Amino acid sequence: MKKVIETKNAPAPVGPYSQALEVDGTLYCSGQVPIIPATGEVLTGDIEGQAKQVMINIEAVLKQADYSWGDVIKTTIFLTDLGNFGKVNDIYASYFTSNFPARSCVQVSALPKGVDVEIEVLARKA
Repeated sequence: MKKVIETKNAPAPVGPYSQALEVDGTLYCSGQVPIIPATGEVLTGDIEGQAKQVMINIEAVLKQADYSWGDVIKTTIFLTDLGNFGKVNDIYASYFTSNFPARSCVQVSALPKGVDVEIEVLARKA
């Protein structure tokens, strides 16, 4: 059974997709970009600020679905400049303390809304 996850504490989708779907005990979260949900403001510029907002948005989706960072099993980070990897990694690492998820990180030519980072996650209850 497929359950749509939706929260006002994360940005509304900018296209025909859901913030997340839960299917058979696995949460598939769409990529989050640094948009402030309350205002719709798109953060650009400072990569640390962008990364923090992305993680805040992911956390809101996880919480809405009754998951936590400890349930995350796979992440994918999209960066427009791999030169920012270290700064984004520092922010990312502050959300995980042990049993780290599997992860991929790739450089892309562009991301929606002109941002520099997007992160998607998969989560599963133990």
